[in-house]
Amino acid sequence: MEKLVSSWFSNKTLPQSYIFPPEARPGNHVIPRCNTIPVVDLSKALAHDRIVIVQQILKASQEFGFFQVVNHGVPENLVTDTMNVFKEFFELPAEDKAGIYSEDLKRPCRLYTSSSNYDHENVHLWRDNLRHPCHPLEDCIKIWPQKPTRYREIVATYSIEAKKLGLRILELLSEGLGLGSGFFGDKLSESLLLSVNHYPPCPDPSLTLGVSRHCDPNLLTILHQGDVYGLQVFKDGEWIGVEPLHNAFVVNIGHQLQIISNNKLKSAEHRAVTNSRVARTTVAFFINPSDDCVIEPDKSLIDTDESPAYKPFQFKEFLLNYSSLMGNPEKCLEPFELHA
Repeated sequence: MEKLVSSWFSNKTLPQSYIFPPEARPGNHVIPRCNTIPVVDLSKALAHDRIVIVQQILKASQEFGFFQVVNHGVPENLVTDTMNVFKEFFELPAEDKAGIYSEDLKRPCRLYTSSSNYDHENVHLWRDNLRHPCHPLEDCIKIWPQKPTRYREIVATYSIEAKKLGLRILELLSEGLGLGSGFFGDKLSESLLLSVNHYPPCPDPSLTLGVSRHCDPNLLTILHQGDVYGLQVFKDGEWIGVEPLHNAFVVNIGHQLQIISNNKLKSAEHRAVTNSRVARTTVAFFINPSDDCVIEPDKSLIDTDESPAYKPFQFKEFLLNYSSLMGNPEKCLEPFELHA
């Protein structure tokens, strides 16, 4: 528990173990907050504009690997309640969080700090993380935090809505790619993992990161970043900031979608920076294939003049490799690539 940044950060200078090497630091220069990252109005997909929305999502997934969705159908009061519950969780007394804190990588519901493997990393991340599965809900909910008292009720409702939203976006992507309805159902989207990042105010945001540069290993990520800026995406050789929009969700393409699409969709590199003024809390849902699901480029998406870019593998193989490389975006796809 004493390792949690939120336990000791107040009025301290930045410890040496949190200072990134010069080439990885965000620095003091201002990162532009990009207004060109696509914002998709999902309500239009219910009407005659569906084809237009499908093409918007497809284009964003090809060019950015990132987009934001508004008018998504998740009730605003539920989003607000959920964000408040997570903030309340991180503000709980240490004794109320002690039962959830764990350094056991195999524990399904746990609170920890920095990356999953604190004692074996060269530099620490300026964040605490709460992570647990959300499917099947009736089994998972039994291991969730019991405090705040409304945690299980609100997070359960929110997880159902987040999964529905993710499946809806996957269905629109399936249409755009020319795959059949329900293509991303069943084993390809069986698992749902919640990850809550909490970034306390940082003494020197120019020297450290909340989350280092990476691509997500999963199928699709649904993120609510609250109203505090911190998310950055790497595009065309530079970092650009993702502006928080009121009641919007950030959607990003994971490695598995890039592989299934035979590189037609892009899994974008991204990171989280800190700030010195206020705490920032973000809530992400990772939609994952089942561990034994076989992932490979879909044959219908391989053009006649090209070959599959990746060999078939089980998702659990990919996760093991990803973890061993600490999410290194340059190397985690290499073992699964086929070279002509």
